[in-house]
Amino acid sequence: MASKSVYSQRDPVLKKRDDFEDILEERRNSSDLRYAFKCYTPVLYKGLVPCKPAMLKTIVLQSDSLQHVISQVSAESGESVELVQEEAAAILEEMAHRQQLSTVRFFAFTLSKAFKSLFRSVCVNEEGIQRLQQAIHEHPVVLLPSHRSYMDFLMMSYILYTYDLTLPVIAAGMDFMSMKFVGEMLRMSGAFFIRRSFGGDKLYWAVFSEYVKTILRNGYSPIEFFLEGTRSRTSKSLTPKLGLLNIVMEPFLKGEVFDVSLVPVSISYERVLEEALYARELLGVPKPKESTSGLLKARRIFSEDYGSMHVYFGQPVSVRSLAQGRINRAHYNLVPRHIPRKPTNEAQSFVNDTAYQLVRMQEENMVLKPWVLIATFLMQNLEGMELSQLVEQTVWLRDLARSFGAFLDWPDHTSSMKVVSSSLSLHCNLVSVCEGQVRLLVAAAQGCESPEALLFEQAVSALSCASYRNQVLHVFLRPALLAVAMHTAATQRKDEVYNCFSFLRNVFSNEFILCPGEAVQDFDEACYLLMKCGAVQILQQGVVTTESGRVTLPFLCAMLEPFLQGYQVVCRYLCEEANDNLTEKLFIPAVRTFAVKLHLAGSLRCYEALSSDLQKNALAALLRLNAVKKVKTADQVVLKVNKLAVNSLEDTLGGKIPTQKPVLARL
Repeated sequence: MASKSVYSQRDPVLKKRDDFEDILEERRNSSDLRYAFKCYTPVLYKGLVPCKPAMLKTIVLQSDSLQHVISQVSAESGESVELVQEEAAAILEEMAHRQQLSTVRFFAFTLSKAFKSLFRSVCVNEEGIQRLQQAIHEHPVVLLPSHRSYMDFLMMSYILYTYDLTLPVIAAGMDFMSMKFVGEMLRMSGAFFIRRSFGGDKLYWAVFSEYVKTILRNGYSPIEFFLEGTRSRTSKSLTPKLGLLNIVMEPFLKGEVFDVSLVPVSISYERVLEEALYARELLGVPKPKESTSGLLKARRIFSEDYGSMHVYFGQPVSVRSLAQGRINRAHYNLVPRHIPRKPTNEAQSFVNDTAYQLVRMQEENMVLKPWVLIATFLMQNLEGMELSQLVEQTVWLRDLARSFGAFLDWPDHTSSMKVVSSSLSLHCNLVSVCEGQVRLLVAAAQGCESPEALLFEQAVSALSCASYRNQVLHVFLRPALLAVAMHTAATQRKDEVYNCFSFLRNVFSNEFILCPGEAVQDFDEACYLLMKCGAVQILQQGVVTTESGRVTLPFLCAMLEPFLQGYQVVCRYLCEEANDNLTEKLFIPAVRTFAVKLHLAGSLRCYEALSSDLQKNALAALLRLNAVKKVKTADQVVLKVNKLAVNSLEDTLGGKIPTQKPVLARL
């Protein structure tokens, strides 16, 4: 296993953090109109002249690559080449952006007013902006922001306009296009619209990929998309989607560009605008359809305080450097560049590893506010806590988080009591402080006082609070997995603790960002961090708990307890209630009904077990472990449960049996 010194080279504590500037400060002291109509002359890639949207469409439609696919589709479908060409032009017309400076200026003015009303500050790391400016000048750039709110892509363009950088062309879902006026305005500020899924539509895929690659190859604008594909409803990072990343890497792999710069961007909110909406979605309330009327109704948010926001532009990552020694680009010379080909296994593995590393970089640069530490304790003490005890515990956790390398924004020269009280005040919609007691608030269940309605409202509060605790999970994840492994293995033997750690890591690899094939590195990192904070001693053959570890390790175990319990509930449902006709579509509502029954009976207190996100991740883990299989019957695909394996997993997660080889073999 790697030595401590190897990990310490990438220890986040050791790296210097950039300074931040509040970009709203100037907006509060000068004219928004003057800002919107300022002289905007961004530096372009290699000094190129910007390409007009109409010219871009012509280049895409006339490209050898798209013409090749049009000929193929014509031959396969029997339609004339001209007709398929018209279909391609229609797809491109529906998809393409039409950036106009007048619309950009309108958004600059409007968003200035909105952001000043919503946020106390929007802080940006200036060094990151300087690195981005240099990258845009030298190579095609791909911006990869984290995605926690609708606000993300608006904020990204606003920041780039503020710093006189080239505005990105942004991949957006078709949902936005259906919004009257707003959809077209987004298009005119740089959004291009893509379908959520293409199925086997060869022509659509060819138009889409050629459009993106043309922008990238020519360096007309940075391309911006969300690696996670959709907003995270839980504030945890989602497993990255690889489709667009494959496309933007292809011009480099085919030798069409010298390099591509990938820029991870971490966007952190002190208070998320959609917190209650997300909690309700996780509990089965359908997501509201994007509409202009819905946007207008949302105006009431402007009367609320959403605290501060931090946007960290990470170090640009060179695809050329990443590929060195990993990718043999000579393969791509065996066929003409314009002929589409599936990525090789080597290339797929490379893109997958890169995606995970980029999401981990996003996580490491998330700026965490005191509230995420407070929320962590409130989720572990649902009955409430004394304010003085909460302050004391939060300070302890602050120090532990810092020792693990967390990027904390804790106000200097302010008493801890004041810091905690200020956070509680900002989140007064979630917590109440009464007679020195702090507890989660539960909104009155409207219309009826049934136990189910009350449970639903309690769950909304708990899942909203949990989403803030989730923001700090990446800091504690590996040490927490080790703490649970030590408890479950019930031995100090290092090899057995590692086996258990590796098993838990595998089970939760859909739940958290755990880079494939890095179990040993993650174990070493966990050992190093727990040793560094004094919680364990690492011996040649053993992992031993110290006196201070008797406090730290149970706390870390408690951080993962909701996920352990949630997965156990899924296992119990599959063993006790699932029938032979269970489909994937019926799975989540059925598990939720089962979890509600357990809650109302008093045998479950974990609200995360009601979350569709956790239930979906648990099913993915069971399918991956072959404890559940998809079986095609005459008219549908059903879930076939191996009850022995599922029961065995439930016992292991509950700490009833150690993770021994026979259990692993059965799973």
